[in-house]
Amino acid sequence: MVPNMQKLIDLSKKDTRIVVGLMSGTSVDGIDVVIVKITGNGENTSLDVLAFEEISYPEGFKDFVLKNSRVESADIEEISSLNFLIPQFYADAIAQTASKAGLQLSEIDLIGSHGQTIHHLPNNQKLFGKDVVSTLQIGSGSVLAKLTGIPVVSKFRDGDMALGGQGAPLVPYFDYIMFKHTDTSRALLNIGGISNLTYLKAGCTADEVMAFDCGPGNMLIDSLMKRFYGKEYDEGGKVAYSGKFNAQLSEYLFEIDTYVKQKPPKSTGREYYGEKFINEHILRFAEIPKEDIIHTISKYTAHAVYYNFALMDEGDLYTPTLPLNELFVSGGGAKNPFIMEQLQNHFGNDVKIATTDKLGVDADQKEAVCFAVLANEFISGNSANVPSVTGAKKLTSLGELALP
Repeated sequence: MVPNMQKLIDLSKKDTRIVVGLMSGTSVDGIDVVIVKITGNGENTSLDVLAFEEISYPEGFKDFVLKNSRVESADIEEISSLNFLIPQFYADAIAQTASKAGLQLSEIDLIGSHGQTIHHLPNNQKLFGKDVVSTLQIGSGSVLAKLTGIPVVSKFRDGDMALGGQGAPLVPYFDYIMFKHTDTSRALLNIGGISNLTYLKAGCTADEVMAFDCGPGNMLIDSLMKRFYGKEYDEGGKVAYSGKFNAQLSEYLFEIDTYVKQKPPKSTGREYYGEKFINEHILRFAEIPKEDIIHTISKYTAHAVYYNFALMDEGDLYTPTLPLNELFVSGGGAKNPFIMEQLQNHFGNDVKIATTDKLGVDADQKEAVCFAVLANEFISGNSANVPSVTGAKKLTSLGELALP
């Protein structure tokens, strides 16, 4: 038997594994690296975070990736190069994080890597007589496995999409196995570049999980902050606080934003809320003070979450009827007190709103931890998609394995 295969068989039989989770989101802010000791799998999973680092990319890298995420400026040679370059950054980041944790790479069992999304096309298009959906996350798992000497699970979206699903969001499975509660109805909201919401009613089963991408998260705010102020994001919501609400802009956005009003299953990304959206729909209001635009877009981000929560049960679109006791927020948006206040205003004081830190998972680490868990599920032989969320025809394992 090939030695690598025997190691893989041995790995699949382990009850406790040391797993790296890697996440680089649509905002391309850097690499989130987490090293997690995972015991068990499925609903019996328990976690112990051993180390976490946020590793910055080199200057100019973000713009280079975003250039190659836009149809009008993408270059196939650069995309091919990025596919092999990104694993080098990942390998360095893993080595740095392991060193700070006092771990040798040989002690790490597995890596779960989301990769860098540069395009996501979940809606059918006809191509040579076939219905085709597609998604592209670059950062070769095979290259990363060879560089680190550690098995890598990547390409988590492809399997679900092959079975008719949207391939996103991926986090609801993690939310379900880790955070469901017998007596309390909870929602988990991640505000990264895109905002996505998972709803877990009290005592829910896996096929009762509801989740989808709500709309813009930090993507519009960050792009506008870069354009207007030369800053990467609105730190502490300071610019939003300094501005005033512009009803004309808000009403226009809600009128033209077809995604927000679309019924699930649904997912979105930079293809919809990217530069084209900003240029066509926001910058037409260039006469509005910049701080008022940031204020209004930040409010719109929270409004889209609330509207979509109401949309879940197709009741009164401004008065949700689903029971909700707690809303836990993660991602960069959890650090924006202006957005957090707007969420509280929408959901009301009867809903407890806090970051996922209250659940024992740091809000900055949650998505990286999720991909460590998804890799652990793959190697344990478990299905990890949620068909009620993605629209896939059936349960399936998620990921593609690359051996060192």
